[in-house]
This record gives sequence, structure tokens and C-alpha cells, in this order.
Amino acid sequence: MSQPHRPLCPTHAGTQILTLTGLRFDANLGILDHERSGPQPIRVDAELNQGTQPLQPHDDDISHVLDYRKVRQIIIDECTAEHMNLLESLIGKLAQRLLRLPGVIGVRVRIAKLEIFDDCEVAIRIESGQW
Repeated sequence: MSQPHRPLCPTHAGTQILTLTGLRFDANLGILDHERSGPQPIRVDAELNQGTQPLQPHDDDISHVLDYRKVRQIIIDECTAEHMNLLESLIGKLAQRLLRLPGVIGVRVRIAKLEIFDDCEVAIRIESGQW
């Protein structure tokens, strides 16, 4: 007979959040003529809530944790896959994709258009899942 699952002891576990900050690349985004004619620079910040995790993985093997290299590539791929008219559409698509990653229970994503105005950047932030 198997042992019942016991919650992790508070001194051996904590909430784990993977954060990527300041990821910059070009994306085809926007409704204005100059935005439709070519890509523009954007910045993406993302937080992925993985919930309660052991303070140390059970081993030191990358295959047993959320690989941030893959998360970075997913963000770039989702944001550059096709032209999107609205920042709101792009951020929603990205949030949905990140929420499908194994072990991710919540996401916070911010996407900023860096050169839309001379005097400021424009950004949208979305939060979904458990926080």
C-alpha cells in the first residue's frame, strides 16, 4: 500500500517563480502603416509561477526543472510567428502558451513597444492563473 502524499515541509519548500526580464527583439506588431511595413523593437518581461517547489531539486538534472532557455525561445517564437495588429492580442496569445508549460500555474507578462512614441514606451501587462 502506498504512503499518502504529504505536503512539503515549509523549511524545505517555497514558491518558485521563473523570471525573464528585458528580453528584446523585433516583432511585426501594430496597425499603423510604418508598423505594418516592418518589424519594430519590443521588450518582454515574464514571470512564471511554478507553485510550491522543493528548495533544492531532487537531483541536479536540467530535465527535471523548467528550462529557461526553452521559455525564452517560446517567447521569441510566439511573438514573431506572425504579424499581430494589437498588443492585446499578442500578449494574450503568449500568456496562453506559457500557461501550457508543464508545472506552470500562473503567468505575468509585460510587452512594451519601445519606439512607438519619442517620449515614452507603451506596454501592456497581463496576469493569469494562480498568484
